[in-house]
Amino acid sequence: MRATTPRPRAKNERVSNSRQRRQQHLLDVRVRSHKATQHRNRRVLVVISKIVLAAAVCTGLFLGVRFGAKRLFFENPDYRLSQIEVQTDGTLQREQILKAADLHEGENIFSVNLARVQEHLLQLPQVDEVQVVRKVPGEIDIRITERKPVAWITSDKQISDPFASEVAFLVDARGVLMKEKKLLPEYLGLPLITGCTSESLEAGKIVESSEAKAALDLLRLSTRSFMQTRFQIREIDVSKGYCLLVADKNNARVTFGFYDLETQLRRLEHFLTYCDDSKQELATVNLLVQRNIPVTFAERAATVINDTIEPAIEPRIMKAIPVHAPSMPKTRADSTSPKAIPTHRKKTD
Repeated sequence: MRATTPRPRAKNERVSNSRQRRQQHLLDVRVRSHKATQHRNRRVLVVISKIVLAAAVCTGLFLGVRFGAKRLFFENPDYRLSQIEVQTDGTLQREQILKAADLHEGENIFSVNLARVQEHLLQLPQVDEVQVVRKVPGEIDIRITERKPVAWITSDKQISDPFASEVAFLVDARGVLMKEKKLLPEYLGLPLITGCTSESLEAGKIVESSEAKAALDLLRLSTRSFMQTRFQIREIDVSKGYCLLVADKNNARVTFGFYDLETQLRRLEHFLTYCDDSKQELATVNLLVQRNIPVTFAERAATVINDTIEPAIEPRIMKAIPVHAPSMPKTRADSTSPKAIPTHRKKTD
């Protein structure tokens, strides 16, 4: 046989062929994949262990803080509520405020939810603003700003005494209806809004009708310097549904529209200034009309009183004339004397 001599191998030639290299690469990939899986599992285990340890530490801290707070604060007799200071600028009574706030002396001061107390007090129709302050070790201060009523309002067209009426409510500038248990004397002088039949009136509600809102706007705008002293509103009738019939302290009758009240008040101011300059009293005026405004004037009260009391310049003297002549005989006394001297008759046997 013919012998074959091996071909000399180059220095940089690979020992393994392509098949062997492919198998070797597959084995290397499998080994590295197994190591990566083990490394990933080890990292996940470490992360889970850290999370469990952190949760255990947090739970322990929470339970420890809760137990400590319970022993030091919530169950400490030094922090019992021993004083409740109530301050208000209106007619609300202390018992009424504490009942609405659900506060009782003797309970733990830290167990009182101040936000809930404030929310309960704001539900009272008379309350406008509330401030609740906790003062350790055992005091809670409540400061209340009550709503200021600006008028009475009722659905009746005529009412004599709003104090005694069950359908008359106090209303503030925002339109919140109130029913006071204790009525102050200054409430009697408040203006009266009558004829509000377009909505049901209940304590705590806010008036929504356009006529009631217009009446409140008129009361607010009429508190200007000049108008407040010259035009003091006594009653507003809203029963017409399209206008406001207003009566002031001097019994003047003024008709207002619902809109553009400032312009109407300016026109009324001109009329009142004219009345002051001409020494007249305003009787009626219709401000719904923009031009040729109908207006009437009344006589001043002093003129009427003087005409009634002052006598004439030369009063007449009335003399009484007897109907029949006197039948009594004349005597020697003066016949004009009211008493006549009687004559004595001589006795006869």
